[in-house]
Amino acid sequence: MTIDLNTFLAILAMAVATILTRVSGVFLLRYISIGEQTREALDAIPPAVLMAVIAPTALATGLAETIACAVTALAALRLPLLACVAIGVGTVVALRAVGL
Repeated sequence: MTIDLNTFLAILAMAVATILTRVSGVFLLRYISIGEQTREALDAIPPAVLMAVIAPTALATGLAETIACAVTALAALRLPLLACVAIGVGTVVALRAVGL
């Protein structure tokens, strides 16, 4: 197996950009006071991103995926993002297993 240098450098650059973006947010928030409305808006971002990712799936695929998307949307009202993703994946696997 050979590794293409351009591909490796592109992946490395994306990894560095991702890490710097996440770390800079942590450092910058130390120096900024966040009000209650801003905190609530920031807390609404993960479920909104989740819905933006799963909405095309709900509209363009079969019944199992549509039901799983609805279950995931309901779970997103109360649970953390990772738990919602796990519930969505588990739901679609279970529905496909029963033949939907």
